[in-house]
Amino acid sequence: MYKKIAVLGSTGSIGVQSLDVCQKMGFGVTALTAQKNVGVIEEQIRAFSPTVAAMADENAARDLKIRVADTSTCVLSGPEGVAEAAACTDADTVIDAIVGLAGLSPALAAVGANKDLALANKEALVAGGHLVLDAVQEHGVRLLPVDSEHSAIFQCLQASPPNKALKKVILTASGGPFFGKKREELRAVTASDALKHPTWDMGAKITIDSASMFNKGLEIIEAHFLFGIGPDEIDVVVHRESIVHSLIEFDDNSVLAQLGVSDMRIPIQYALTYPERYVSPVRELNLWEVGNLTFYKPDEETFGCLKLCKTALRRGGLFPAAVNSANEEANRLFREGKIGFRDLPELIAKAFDVTPEKADFTLADVYAVDKAARAAVLAAVGA
Repeated sequence: MYKKIAVLGSTGSIGVQSLDVCQKMGFGVTALTAQKNVGVIEEQIRAFSPTVAAMADENAARDLKIRVADTSTCVLSGPEGVAEAAACTDADTVIDAIVGLAGLSPALAAVGANKDLALANKEALVAGGHLVLDAVQEHGVRLLPVDSEHSAIFQCLQASPPNKALKKVILTASGGPFFGKKREELRAVTASDALKHPTWDMGAKITIDSASMFNKGLEIIEAHFLFGIGPDEIDVVVHRESIVHSLIEFDDNSVLAQLGVSDMRIPIQYALTYPERYVSPVRELNLWEVGNLTFYKPDEETFGCLKLCKTALRRGGLFPAAVNSANEEANRLFREGKIGFRDLPELIAKAFDVTPEKADFTLADVYAVDKAARAAVLAAVGA
């Protein structure tokens, strides 16, 4: 198998691992994009010789253009350049590993250019919802999940009977670094504490989202759109070992699970090679070494972000986009030490006050509610 791949967000954790998979599979890399990490993307350009590279930060783009002037790679700049890079090459599949709402426009650009979309960016579906799904259907391309949990569900569904008979999906959560703590115990925790994830190596924003369990709330919303299931058909279970990546339950109460070591290269490779499977660079899972697998009910009172996301999904329309944007702003404030960890759900909830009831929305509506939700968070902290 040979494919050509574009990697959006190539300098982040998922992007770097995606390039590792491409290298080991012998895939070509036609486009790379990043925010502003010029040093890393320069190394990637020299290693993979993409046709196009794009930097969302325009100053970084100018720097990169000078650094790689001796190569044949064309350097684009700004968010528009990132979207152009997603669409302009002969890539078969575009991996969207950009963090946050910034991944929505490039996702739509890739689909609009008739490319399969391997989605590692939750926010594109959470905020874009039907915009992404309608585009996928219109252009007849494949939407392939890269998140370990959604990949697990996707893999389990390959064993689904013709009549589907799907009763529910069960997303697993690691519980993050604050598992078992109550609200009062979280009064003084810092961003440094929250970044100590017990299992996964992720970027700062996603790791903070994992600690607050907002990340799992995003995954509930994403599962709704990916698999066409309602909020009452999605459960969450805390699984500290991160070996069972998610499960599905059929009408006869039979449950299927996908297991594997905690290595994102498994779901990345499956998204790029689906429906085929190939030898992986990931080590084999030895259950006797794991020993015990434990499962717990999530504490939605202490980790209120989970409940907020469920509420947003039930209200529908622009509410998922709004809470996502409010969280991006609150997450940033927490990382900068300007608010406490326990402030996160209260600030994110401000998004509900500024979101219009609008079942059918446009991309312009998404960006408008993004701006309003962020402003509501900043106003609440006097910034």
